[in-house]
Amino acid sequence: MSESLLIEIQVPGDLGRFRLPAGLNTRLQELLNRQDTGPPLTEPERNEAEGLVDLAELLTFLRLRAERVAG
Repeated sequence: MSESLLIEIQVPGDLGRFRLPAGLNTRLQELLNRQDTGPPLTEPERNEAEGLVDLAELLTFLRLRAERVAG
């Protein structure tokens, strides 16, 4: 049986805040670029990159939902 969970959040007026901070985005891009062209990432680096991708996807989801609600 599936369950539902309703979470209410206050949406900031500036939806751009639902993005990775510049420093984290830079780090993610460095890891992704190195993954594609450089030496292999270490396991901790892979875990870091996966975590940053997950966070970026969550923030994108929140931003899109907020834009839809504000729509």
